[in-house]
Order: sequence, then structure tokens, then C-alpha cells
Amino acid sequence: MMRKKYKQKGFTLIEIMVVVVIIGLLATLILPRVLGRQEEAMVAKASSDIRALSSALKLYKLDNFKFPGTSDGLDSLVSGAKDGKGYIDRLPADPWGNDYQYLYPGEKQEFDLWSYGSDGQLGGDDVNADIGNWNLDKRQ
Repeated sequence: MMRKKYKQKGFTLIEIMVVVVIIGLLATLILPRVLGRQEEAMVAKASSDIRALSSALKLYKLDNFKFPGTSDGLDSLVSGAKDGKGYIDRLPADPWGNDYQYLYPGEKQEFDLWSYGSDGQLGGDDVNADIGNWNLDKRQ
């Protein structure tokens, strides 16, 4: 009786471990760069939102001869002016899911409009820093 020799197909444990090590090395080099870009994109989105909301607030002032008060807030931009037309369709949240903050009269500008940044708290550094209409040019 003759036996056929079957050649096993597959990977050895050493080959699999080499591939896992290579993937791990690539992940440690690439992931920090990709994650850093995501935070930069979120800061850029917040800056863009603040510019758009600032423009809407200025249009509101043209129609109403004053900015909305702090108590009226940014909701005034959705509900509109005397004619009932809104200046924006909906009030966006910042990229971290928090509300944009508004103060009139402002402490730093005629009105202050800002996001608390990634940490959602006053102050901070880097991505946790506040993003406001007074510091947009410094952040870009």
C-alpha cells in the first residue's frame, strides 16, 4: 500500500509573528500622524463655524440695528429677524458635540463667540484651547 505524501500549506508561527511585528511597527508610526490630523480637522471645522456664525450675527445686526443679547443667544439666528426669516437653518454644535458660546457685549470683541475646544472647559492648550472669534487668525 502506497501512501501519498501531502504537503501542508499554510504559514508557520514565525512567519505570522514577523507579520504581526511589522504591522505593529507600522501602526506606531502611522497612527499618531493620522490621529493628529483628525484633531487639526476638528479645530479647522470649529474655526469655520465661528466665522460663519459671526457673519450671520453681523447680518442680524444690519437688520435689527443691534446684536442679539446674551440671553437671546445664537438661537436668534435661527428664529430670525422682524420679518421671521432666519440667518442660518440650524444652530451647529462644535465638532466635539458642545454648544458654541456667545456673549454680548463681549469682553474681547464687540461680541465674543467661542468653543471650549476638545476638553469642553475654559482655557487649555493645543486642541484643548478655546477657539474664539478673537483668536482665529492665531490658530490657522
